[in-house]
Amino acid sequence: MDRKHADLIKGLSDKQILYHLYFTQFLLLIVSCIMGSFLFSKPADFFSLFRWGEPELLTIGVTTGVAVAAVDLLMMRLLPPRFYDDGGLNEKLFQNRTMIEIAFISAIVALSEEILFRGVIQTAFGLVPSSIIFALVHYRYLYNWFLFVNIMVLSFLIGYIYKETGNLSVTITMHFMIDFLLGFIISIKKKG
Repeated sequence: MDRKHADLIKGLSDKQILYHLYFTQFLLLIVSCIMGSFLFSKPADFFSLFRWGEPELLTIGVTTGVAVAAVDLLMMRLLPPRFYDDGGLNEKLFQNRTMIEIAFISAIVALSEEILFRGVIQTAFGLVPSSIIFALVHYRYLYNWFLFVNIMVLSFLIGYIYKETGNLSVTITMHFMIDFLLGFIISIKKKG
């Protein structure tokens, strides 16, 4: 991680971190609404992408999310810490949070990012552009080649699952599970 960015992150309070997170997620939703209004002929076309009652939420969304988080945790144990150095942002975001706060943050992020990147961009422009844009938006990972490759692979995996299921609820569930589990582990490590 670039030291300037790491120092900037260290200088932010918990309140500032949350403010910036919620603000960026709000911006993603605004961009989704604007783009969606041009790309979908009617709101019903967009809302048809969500199917919450499907069994694939558990069979694909939850299980794949848990598997991705497990692989990530295993790699964190096997690889040197510098491979996962994001400047301390994830630790700062999750370390002092309750399980409910972590769930809320994870839900907001999963919902806003999946609506934009899969629901709008991938639906309109395809898997490759949406996956690349998703990875680039996570700009802090650009400073660490391993994290950038990791986020690219994850982005293509989530995009592929959306392509196969056509169900945005599945990718939201998967994204939520990954963020929630990894955030919860960070919180436990810092408290323990």
